[in-house]
Amino acid sequence: MLYGSIYKCALGNIFIVVKDNKLIGLFFEGQRYFMQNIDGEINYSSDNFMILKIKEWLDNYFEGKMPDVHEIEFDLIGSDFRKCVWEILLEIPYGCVVTYKDVAKEVASILGLKSMSAQAVGGAIGHNPISIIIPCHRVVGSGGSLTGYAGGIERKLFLLNHEKVDVKNYMRNIC
Repeated sequence: MLYGSIYKCALGNIFIVVKDNKLIGLFFEGQRYFMQNIDGEINYSSDNFMILKIKEWLDNYFEGKMPDVHEIEFDLIGSDFRKCVWEILLEIPYGCVVTYKDVAKEVASILGLKSMSAQAVGGAIGHNPISIIIPCHRVVGSGGSLTGYAGGIERKLFLLNHEKVDVKNYMRNIC
């Protein structure tokens, strides 16, 4: 059974979706790929244990307490390639950024490949079903751009500023 709830914050509404006490979706209202791969009727609940835990995690995050991403259990819905990329994102420390190229090199290493396309990695990152907690906002372009974020560049910039990332090096490529 799917349970859902809405978390309200400065970035707008965030939709939480849980199945079998595992997080399967955390989406900004209106983001690209909103609720993609979520099949079934969602029962909205304010007292589901896992939903309360996720809301507490988000409260702590927005209060600047740097909660551990490993406190939340996930059931990631996606291809093995996408899951590999998302698992790498979970290891990016709070307040740090990496490039799509960095993630591509890590994926290639894990999969035993000579190289991996940064564009393919970017596609997987863009389909991340668990915004913020799986920190795809911490990935930037090799040339210093804030390119791509399913929730919108403004939200990516907000999250990076919130984490005290010096974003002025990335601002030059924002139109």
